[in-house]
Amino acid sequence: MDMRQVEDVRAELARFVADVFASVPRRDQRAKGDCYLRGLMLDGRRKSIAAMAGRLPDSDEQNLQQFVNQSPWDPQPVRQRIAERMVPLIGPDAWVIDDVSFPKDGRMSVGVAHQYCGALGKQANCQVAVSVHAVTDAASAPLGWRLFLPKDWEQDSERRRAAGVPEGVGHREKWRLALDMLDELAGWGLTPPLVVADAGYGQNADFRAAVADRGIPFVVGVRADLAVQPLDAQPTVPAWSGNGRRPQSRYRQPAVSVGEFAGQAGPSQCTEVTWREGASGPMTSRFLMERVRPAGRRSRQIAKAAAAAGQQEWDGVLPDVWLLAQWPDGDDRPTRFWLSDLPEDTPVADLVRLAKVRWRIEHDYRELKHGLGLDHFEGRSWTGWHHHATLVTAAHAFLTEQRLSPKADTPDSPSTRSSTPSKTC
Repeated sequence: MDMRQVEDVRAELARFVADVFASVPRRDQRAKGDCYLRGLMLDGRRKSIAAMAGRLPDSDEQNLQQFVNQSPWDPQPVRQRIAERMVPLIGPDAWVIDDVSFPKDGRMSVGVAHQYCGALGKQANCQVAVSVHAVTDAASAPLGWRLFLPKDWEQDSERRRAAGVPEGVGHREKWRLALDMLDELAGWGLTPPLVVADAGYGQNADFRAAVADRGIPFVVGVRADLAVQPLDAQPTVPAWSGNGRRPQSRYRQPAVSVGEFAGQAGPSQCTEVTWREGASGPMTSRFLMERVRPAGRRSRQIAKAAAAAGQQEWDGVLPDVWLLAQWPDGDDRPTRFWLSDLPEDTPVADLVRLAKVRWRIEHDYRELKHGLGLDHFEGRSWTGWHHHATLVTAAHAFLTEQRLSPKADTPDSPSTRSSTPSKTC
């Protein structure tokens, strides 16, 4: 947005800030929030505090630095109010869980470590955050963030003290951070129609079980090596000699990978599905949809524990779910795989559309990082990072509301649309 566009929405922004930042106790702090949001939305390559202060005639760099890095205002109720506004506005088909990385130099920025950096596609020095987004093909918005704290930060008292990491906050796996956010949002009265995630989460049997235990359906990516049993496979109990422990039910045939299972079915069993219109036309591919039973030691342990919790003896039968496999025309094997516990009468077109709705997250990350400066924060502290992420989320929410409002269909309307067509499927 240029300065004229920012000025055109000043009154609406003031009303938005008054509502979303109502929990911030001081009037001058809320005014700084308004100023910071205008700085994030205003055109400019860098959205660091110094750069934004230089563009806004009514800003003060020192005041903004204090507001973001030292001020004790709590970002949690701000995020709650944003989520309460955005979920009913978007009417999501799903909530998507994902993570995003921020390359960083040095070792003192909170949470920084040498780890896989998706932004660079390799191991590198970076921060990583987990996020949850409300999503449809037409609109989306982040509802929550968790900064991932690597293991080497847990006992590093010097860096923790310098970055202001709160007592009791330590290393927690990304999938557990995602579940924490689902629980937090549920505490605000917000629950998803279903959860979508990539293989970084879907491969984990504990994550799938935890989502299902919360009564939330899932559509999650998995790797080609995930082990499954066919739907019609039945476990048997080996004969017991009377000595030692009674044998448990076991499947006679070994489990196979989803890649092998789908490959054995062959492309003739696939259905061609168009799931949305892309920048270059309809997005179409072939898909196989079959019921399977996820296998492996952890899947067996979870099934056995579930039976014990219901005070039943486990019969050895693994729960069944949908396997969705994408087999592009011209390829000699399937290339992508998902598991879902949606009902057995789910049409393949619906399952494909939901599996593919993750493309909106790439749109969000591009706008949040490149358009609104999510990765431009130059501070090092825990407080500063969470304040900045919350303010960027607020700016994104405001622009999304503007775009979705009936009067937004004009060339000069502020928008969160990317200037670069998305190629992500």
